[in-house]
Amino acid sequence: MAAITRLEGLRALYGETRERSRRKVLPAIDRHAGAFIGFSPLVMLSSMGAGGRADVTPRGDAPGFVTVEDPKTLLLPDRPGNNRLDTLTNVIENPAIGLLFLIPGVDETLRVNGRAEIRDDADLLARFEVSGKLPATVLRITVDEVYMHCAKALMRSRAWDAESFLPRDRLPSMGEILRDQLGMASAETQAEMLERYRATLY
Repeated sequence: MAAITRLEGLRALYGETRERSRRKVLPAIDRHAGAFIGFSPLVMLSSMGAGGRADVTPRGDAPGFVTVEDPKTLLLPDRPGNNRLDTLTNVIENPAIGLLFLIPGVDETLRVNGRAEIRDDADLLARFEVSGKLPATVLRITVDEVYMHCAKALMRSRAWDAESFLPRDRLPSMGEILRDQLGMASAETQAEMLERYRATLY
């Protein structure tokens, strides 16, 4: 066994890309991709800083929270989080991002690659108001590539199959994990954490 460090060796193992897989990459959002985004309540957002540190973060809200402004532009509001600002820092250093849209119950996913800028225009923020609360910023994403991704990963994982769901009590609570990792004296219960989250979703 050895590390594979050359493209020739990689292709020797996997063969060539299928023609349909090459042809399916679109330069803009079409009606099918737009519909998928409109039904999606969850997207995985990947970014990379200037130093090469990669990051991926989940972003979720009501279905269609990512707005298709036009075939080459998406708008993604930034809701309250932990204020680490990993993604936003990366975008300032390197605007290239990747998006993976998911719809619960649908095994196919949608991939979008593009470039993002961080906006705080008052009129733009106002478009994403929820219960009188505005996002701090909005990512304006210029689309470079769009394509549907096959269902195999979600089929293998049975991600949407309720019979495969892990009971939450099989894992320690987030508070217990942080207590142990950070050497804290006490732990927030799962119920306390969820109540705190509900109060600060927007």
